[in-house]
Amino acid sequence: MSMSENWSQTPMMICELHMTKKNNKIQHMKKFIFTIAILGFAIQGYSQNAAKGKGVYDKVCVACHQPTGQGIPGAFPPLAKSDYLNADVNRAIKGVVKGLTGPITVNGKKFNSAMPAQALSDQQIADALTYVYASWGNSKKVITPAMVKAQRK
Repeated sequence: MSMSENWSQTPMMICELHMTKKNNKIQHMKKFIFTIAILGFAIQGYSQNAAKGKGVYDKVCVACHQPTGQGIPGAFPPLAKSDYLNADVNRAIKGVVKGLTGPITVNGKKFNSAMPAQALSDQQIADALTYVYASWGNSKKVITPAMVKAQRK
């Protein structure tokens, strides 16, 4: 191969190199956009559950636990910043699914009342508890319908 043949191929090689770099950038951009989309769906799913859960809470739970999750002193325990709630998610789910009777201590105060089992779907319970955990200084746990179903056994 002569020197002039090498020089004639150089622009083509530069063009190929440029296209390879451009394709790599496009691939990285696609991966970045895909990652952002997945994160968006995850966040949207979380907020949708909490939003739906607020609706369930407002219909079923608010009378006893109040709009701010403070409960009714001496009668119904608070859900806001609740050590009882945050300590054991399965116990919280089971309380909604099967009801709860007998003495409990929440944030250092004793309560001895009854909460009946709630006639809600697994999804409704998951949404309501996700809302409660996302609110009032609780631990931000996300409850799934599968977690609720497991406590029904």
